[in-house]
Amino acid sequence: MGFYDLKVTARDGSEVSLSDYQGKVVLVVNTATGCGFTPHYEPLEKMYEDLHEQGLEIIDVPCNQFAGQTPGTDDEIHEFCTLKYHTQFPQMKKSDVNGENAIELFKYLKSQKGFEGFGKGAKALAMNMLLKRIDKDYKNNSEIKWNFTKFVVDRKGNVVARFEPTADMKDVRAFVENLVKEG
Repeated sequence: MGFYDLKVTARDGSEVSLSDYQGKVVLVVNTATGCGFTPHYEPLEKMYEDLHEQGLEIIDVPCNQFAGQTPGTDDEIHEFCTLKYHTQFPQMKKSDVNGENAIELFKYLKSQKGFEGFGKGAKALAMNMLLKRIDKDYKNNSEIKWNFTKFVVDRKGNVVARFEPTADMKDVRAFVENLVKEG
């Protein structure tokens, strides 16, 4: 089972085959509308606008598993994102990314790239403290830790990077740009 063998459910309920993304660089992100990381939508949209024609796709999977920060319906979430951040990339159906109801896409991504830490800095420290209360063993499992965890898939379908929400969006963009430019 590989990335291109998977399917996700679009916001309208239709099925999207990830084989449609063959030959593209794909950034998959679990998102939320009421999170401290929600402003990540802005650099994500800018990256999409700048790199889409060169082969970047973004798959946005809203998720309400982290402190209930995505309470709306799929249409309400889409309206928020398009009005506030002018997002143009595809938004999927709100889904679970952890637990027994996690969608296959996130089960696969986590199996390919585990958690490697939140990095350094104030946000990283805050996330470490929060996660210690939620999951004492959080450092030793591949579960998604919070909203705006990003996975990067290369043009061959390989999961090549995982960026936690604490990662600087400039670093995410630089990594994605390099992959896109490799052709």
